[in-house]
Amino acid sequence: MNAVGVSAGEQSLGPTARRMILGSQLRRLREEAGITRQQAGYNIRGSESKISRLELGRVGFKERDVADLLTMYGVSDEEERKAFLDMVKQSNEAGWWRKFGETVPAWFTDLVGLEEAASRIQIWEPLFVSGLLQIEPYARAIFSHGRPEMADERVDQLVALRMRRQKMLARPDAPRIWAVLDESVLHRPIGGPKVFKQQLEYLLEVTTLPHVSVQILPFCRSGLSAEHAFSLLRFAEAELPNIVYVEYLTGAHYLDKRDEIEKYGRALDLLAVDAETPERSRSLIAKYKADI
Repeated sequence: MNAVGVSAGEQSLGPTARRMILGSQLRRLREEAGITRQQAGYNIRGSESKISRLELGRVGFKERDVADLLTMYGVSDEEERKAFLDMVKQSNEAGWWRKFGETVPAWFTDLVGLEEAASRIQIWEPLFVSGLLQIEPYARAIFSHGRPEMADERVDQLVALRMRRQKMLARPDAPRIWAVLDESVLHRPIGGPKVFKQQLEYLLEVTTLPHVSVQILPFCRSGLSAEHAFSLLRFAEAELPNIVYVEYLTGAHYLDKRDEIEKYGRALDLLAVDAETPERSRSLIAKYKADI
């Protein structure tokens, strides 16, 4: 069995991704040892569902629990055990988003961490410009429900978080962003004409980057491939599963089952085929901007 070392390519991984890798490693060890989740849960004074959450990287790890599991799984080599326990410490480090405190809902923090680790992010958005491509006043109008003059400290924090998330686009190893937007987005002047024109200008600017593409899905071909917004995050690390993120009013779903990923992946393929090409989409955005 191989130790959980951190390769040079993994140095930039955040705690969320490390937690998922650690969970995947522990699951492999358990299965190789022929131990059930129920047995493993009992061994650490927990339940089968706790082991499931740990193996999916949904919760934080305690060194004591991991040490007990390693013993149960037959891992006795001191260097290998140390590598696992070091990974526990790394996975429990605070991500930069922690400074936003309670402003960030608990269900949202995993997305921020996963975006940091993703190599490719595919997005379908039928209502707004995607959050990773928004300018500050456009985001403020959304978070304040169209009343930016009434924005409070919480809105300020949410906007600041959204702007901070976008910094990854400037990294040398930035993820590939591919967003399909419904044409209705170009008809919805969030924030008023001045703000909306600035937003369209920014879309034209950001899509000149080699790793950012935007396609516009025209009205005549809209609506059948997917009825709600979602993102598909793909990772270069083999031990990180592709994940679909679906947000709703009070929470979010993180889907990682193979059949779910395949269905959402097919939906994105259909949307891309139906949408205008990135070049044609830029022309449409420029046309709408000129008409404001």
